[in-house]
Amino acid sequence: MDRMTALAVFVQVVETASFSQAARRVGLSKSSVSAHVAQLEERLGAQLLHRTTRRLALTEVGRAFYERSAKIVHEMEEAEIETRHSHAAPRGLLKVNAPVTFGQLQLAPAIAEFLGRNPEVRVDVTLDNRVVNPVEGGFDVTVRVTPPLADSSLIARRLAPNRLVVCGAPEYLARRGVPKRPVDLVHHDCLVYSDFRSHGAWRFVGADGPELVTVAGSLRSNNSDLLRFAAVRGVGLAQLPTFIAGRDLARGTLKAVLVPYEDRSTGIWALYSPTRHLSAKVRTFVDFLAARFGPQPEWDIGASCRTGARRSRRSARV
Repeated sequence: MDRMTALAVFVQVVETASFSQAARRVGLSKSSVSAHVAQLEERLGAQLLHRTTRRLALTEVGRAFYERSAKIVHEMEEAEIETRHSHAAPRGLLKVNAPVTFGQLQLAPAIAEFLGRNPEVRVDVTLDNRVVNPVEGGFDVTVRVTPPLADSSLIARRLAPNRLVVCGAPEYLARRGVPKRPVDLVHHDCLVYSDFRSHGAWRFVGADGPELVTVAGSLRSNNSDLLRFAAVRGVGLAQLPTFIAGRDLARGTLKAVLVPYEDRSTGIWALYSPTRHLSAKVRTFVDFLAARFGPQPEWDIGASCRTGARRSRRSARV
């Protein structure tokens, strides 16, 4: 038995969840694919897959073996791709998925510049707030605002930090006062992002670790830019990422509060399949986004943002 062929076949079976689809991908018959997996299990002396008439599922041993095998197979594929296309210019269709508001405010101008630099690339962008697996969704790159991922089946490259800032209009703060601690928010009109994961709670990080505060107010929405607009008009306080609120913070139309307690647990990441990350179009696009957004994104630059960041760091050391 050719070990590398068997590993490659096994990885394809897992990633497609189908012997038939795996057979089409590797150019073998379904019976040959099944035989490769069976011989691999026999060699290892362990069952790797649970097989039923409707679905395939990894055993516990199979999952651990898949994670190791996938890395080996993908590295071999990447080496071949890199050798074949090391001098190739980016070209072809690039399918990108991103959150709605980040896509509209930050990704749209970036893509326009990218297309100007790479005339042989066409970009198909889907804006969607659902968590989408790039492989299952058929995307080359998925941009997500998320904590670091533990999913070893994807490559995750950090494009930029993400700050969550509680902010309000100067007239609102003059009318209702400035909260000094997260618990003070129970006395404020808080504009809530109606995400099923947040349950109306805002996360903060203080000297004693993470803290969740349940907030409420006169407005809920599943669109953060709508909440920003309402905050600028003095309706209440909103907890917003600086990629949405940064321009208003720099202009002074919004003021940041509770800066020492800012949540910085998330970042902006590009996610992509290990089997695709060395294609010229994907590599060039991700490199471009990382350079454009950078360790200090444009939306985070401004006197008010920089001052707040320094205060936050000093408070965290106290």
